[in-house]
Amino acid sequence: MPSGHACCCVTSMRIAATADLHFGKSGTGALQLLLSQITTGADVLVLAGDITDYGTADEARNFVKELSASVRIPIVAVLGNHDFEAGAEREIEQVLVDHGVYVLDGGTCEIEGVGFAGVKGFAGGFGRRALGPWGEPITKQFVHEAVNEALKLESALARLRTDKTIVVMHYAPVQATVEGEPCEIYPYLGSSRLEEPLGRFSVTAVVHGHAHNGTLEGRTSTDVPVYNVSYPLMRKRTPQQPFRILEI
Repeated sequence: MPSGHACCCVTSMRIAATADLHFGKSGTGALQLLLSQITTGADVLVLAGDITDYGTADEARNFVKELSASVRIPIVAVLGNHDFEAGAEREIEQVLVDHGVYVLDGGTCEIEGVGFAGVKGFAGGFGRRALGPWGEPITKQFVHEAVNEALKLESALARLRTDKTIVVMHYAPVQATVEGEPCEIYPYLGSSRLEEPLGRFSVTAVVHGHAHNGTLEGRTSTDVPVYNVSYPLMRKRTPQQPFRILEI
């Protein structure tokens, strides 16, 4: 993946964040208006997963054609669960990297003095209702996937030395931003284990997607702001600007 470029620090940066675009093979042209709106008002674009719909490389190739036509700012991305559906996640990642996108999977980049750390994250639930590593091996494997994602995030944050840090993930690290979804599916929308590293480092903000019917904003137990930037959610709540702008 591209290495982060360290330029002289800017005094402020406008970051546009979105997720769950679910770009399909037949979607050519559909995102031009959104991407053009983002480009005119932001310095960096963040994509918090589910870039493709069925997780195919063809969808990714068509998506970067859309980017090429509209976006001239740096792009930071993580993959989401849909991007894994067809088993082509590494090919999707390479398509994005070849286009110059910073694809983070436990990695970091630095843009104009702002650090970015990213992971996909995983499921498992929140707080006292989180799934524990007990019983059948497959249950333990499920829980350990979230633990491993949290460890990757912790390692990434430990490598950054920037005054401002944005964390990008697909799954939610707190329950607050999935509220609005049926409570029965909370365990599939994120994990409290992803929240744990956020309290050990100086994090400016967190963005995620995945919960299409969740809540726009929440905070961690250590008061780090968390933003659900799912495009379907923001299109319903803020249709005039269906993406989040972070000014840092």
